[in-house]
Amino acid sequence: MSAHSSGLPAAVLGTGQTHHVSRRTDVSMAGLCREAIDAAMLDAGVGWDDIDAVIVGKAPDLFEGVMMPELMMADALGAVGKPLLRVHTAGSVGGSTAIVAASHVQSGRYRRVLAVAWEKQSESNAMWALSLPVPFTAPVGAGAGGYFAPHVRSYIRGTGAPEHVGAMVAVKDRLNGSINPYAHLKQPDITVDKVLEGQMLWDPIRFDETCPSSDGACAIVIGDADAAEAVESEGRQVAWIHATALRTEPGTFAGRDYANPQASRDAAAALWAEAGITNPAEEIDAAEIYVPFSWFEPMWLESLGFAEPGEGWRMTESGATARDGSLPVNPSGGVLCSNPIGASGMLRFAEAARQVMNRADEHQIPDARKALGHAYGGGSQYFSMWVVGTERK
Repeated sequence: MSAHSSGLPAAVLGTGQTHHVSRRTDVSMAGLCREAIDAAMLDAGVGWDDIDAVIVGKAPDLFEGVMMPELMMADALGAVGKPLLRVHTAGSVGGSTAIVAASHVQSGRYRRVLAVAWEKQSESNAMWALSLPVPFTAPVGAGAGGYFAPHVRSYIRGTGAPEHVGAMVAVKDRLNGSINPYAHLKQPDITVDKVLEGQMLWDPIRFDETCPSSDGACAIVIGDADAAEAVESEGRQVAWIHATALRTEPGTFAGRDYANPQASRDAAAALWAEAGITNPAEEIDAAEIYVPFSWFEPMWLESLGFAEPGEGWRMTESGATARDGSLPVNPSGGVLCSNPIGASGMLRFAEAARQVMNRADEHQIPDARKALGHAYGGGSQYFSMWVVGTERK
């Protein structure tokens, strides 16, 4: 697949996020978003007059029970009198929102764009929203886990992966999350044995191998070359956007590979080509990959081209994806530690940017120069990815 130009240069100037928890009863959705927005604008060193457009993203309205909340929140989002656009691509929406915001800067239309994504799961119930008996389709039964468990079983059967691999991912990510001040779940005493002894929710996914339900928000400020260079002139690093990719496929079609979707492979191929990367496992210093259930780490390692087909679990088992491994995956703790669904994808993108900006606090990977942000959504249908780096492409 040939590379193509993504347009004019653009960079992440700053990021912000809330402390992710089960219930935020002290703030509305608008207040939740403003916490992340204010933090991102402070991190970027910009004021409201510097923001030319606002892009918002969230998961299906049914998850929170509020229809089109972006309309009632326009004032709180700083969007009155400015272009306001909502993005929706199911669980990948946070990543897609970041890419849409980037494209508005890369087009030359706007100098700085604010992107924000959020979820307040405590005000509804995403588990039951994902358990509806769709007409003419067998009911899922119990949320996203019930839908994805067969895909995991298919992967295990096809690769011969041992059952402790999922537990290893859970332990790694929860230990990473324990040093991330924003993470929802912190389990510094978690072990593989404790995970394997836990309750089975959807065979083979155990209690500690699944993501939490979180309230939280994330925001990023993306600027053009002049805006980025102004930040760099102050001695602060930005995250230059080297490549982005979006791909989609139907939820059901003959021959569909649920464990390694075509749209995922196509998006990854396009991403690496645009970024000029020929060996992702060697050239990416940190990867924030959307892993809501632990087994998706080895699955996505293969789909993204970090590992050969059938070898993703071996990469995980070897320790390569640990914080001190050759490819640190989810040093922030990832979706297994914080899952405000609408924001989860943007958190992956923002955390990748934080790594190359050297602003990742306790979970900073030393000398991270290129990082991957990744999100997926729906029935593994929607994929969004970007590569950011310390150097202007």
